[in-house]
This record gives sequence, C-alpha cells and structure tokens, in this order.
Amino acid sequence: VQLQASGGGRVQAGGSLRLSCAASGPPLTPNAMGWFRQAPGKEREFVAALSRSGGATYVAPSVKGRFTISRDNDKNMAFLQMNSLQSEDTAVYYCAAGRLTSYIAGAYDYWGQGTQVTVSS
Repeated sequence: VQLQASGGGRVQAGGSLRLSCAASGPPLTPNAMGWFRQAPGKEREFVAALSRSGGATYVAPSVKGRFTISRDNDKNMAFLQMNSLQSEDTAVYYCAAGRLTSYIAGAYDYWGQGTQVTVSS
C-alpha cells in the first residue's frame, strides 16, 4: 500500500484543517488507518485510528473532542478533521495503514510521507 497525505498548512490558533490520506496498491482497503504526528524534538505520537468497518475507533486524549477521523472506503481514503487547533498541534502528520487498529505505531505496516501542520498563536 502506498499512502499519500495532504491538506497540511499554516493556520491560526482556533482554526481548522482537514487532512487527507489516499491509499493505493494492494490491499486497496486496509483494515486499519491511523494518524500520527511528530513535533520537532519529540517522538512520534498517536493521534487517531479507525478500522475499515468503523467498529474500532481510537482517539488520543489530547485531541479528543477537537479531531475526528473518518474514512471513505470506496475511495480508499482517510481523513482527519482538526478543529480548534492549538500551537501544541504543530507537527508533521503521518497517515498509516495496517491490519490491526491500534494506537501503537509498530502495528502499522505502511506509512505516508507526512504533511506539515503549523498553528500560530
């Protein structure tokens, strides 16, 4: 699976962005798709994950209530709607795909190239 993330950019605090992740190649519809982020000087951290059926959803406490993960299985895409953005959300955001829906990065087999999100206060 090849993943292409897009939608990052610069936004003021309190604003919104919507990230997209397009999956191509077999398997066309991975069971699990997730988002992780990595800020400068910090380790990569989990943001959100969603199973293909929608039956399993995980959202990090730091973004719960502000970020929403969704999928369009027909288009092989995943999305991350980010509202009420804060400066602490500034990071490179990566989409990931794999067999197991998890908040653990090691559970994912495929990774996109990342898209930069910068939130200015």
